[in-house]
Amino acid sequence: MGARDVFINCPFDVAFAPSFHALVFGVLACGFRARCAREMDDGAETRIDKLYRIVEESRYGVHDLSRTELDPINNLPRFNMPLELGLFLGAKRYGDDEQKKKRCLILDVAQYRYQQFISDLAGMDITAHQGVPRTM
Repeated sequence: MGARDVFINCPFDVAFAPSFHALVFGVLACGFRARCAREMDDGAETRIDKLYRIVEESRYGVHDLSRTELDPINNLPRFNMPLELGLFLGAKRYGDDEQKKKRCLILDVAQYRYQQFISDLAGMDITAHQGVPRTM
């Protein structure tokens, strides 16, 4: 596991781009290596296998749960970020001694908003960023 690798789990759309760039900048400025599902295209590797690999290889994770609004086309929310947080937490909980060393930062726009849509995280410290990239 890369002791300086940070898995960044966030939306990749145009509207979130300034926040994504702020997260990557912060990770790099602190001397860590930013990792995410966009780091390499390999048609022979499925998206979920890529996520398993990156999560396994990353000591740290930054998980943004702020994108919960309904998609205008399907009228459903995106569940990728909670799923990827679950993979990270599962690796920490059920992995070997090295995986148990994982640490993460969980972000949302408001401090306790997550309790309305992912209440199983109750008791965890969520960091609020108000949707401001500089705060991230």
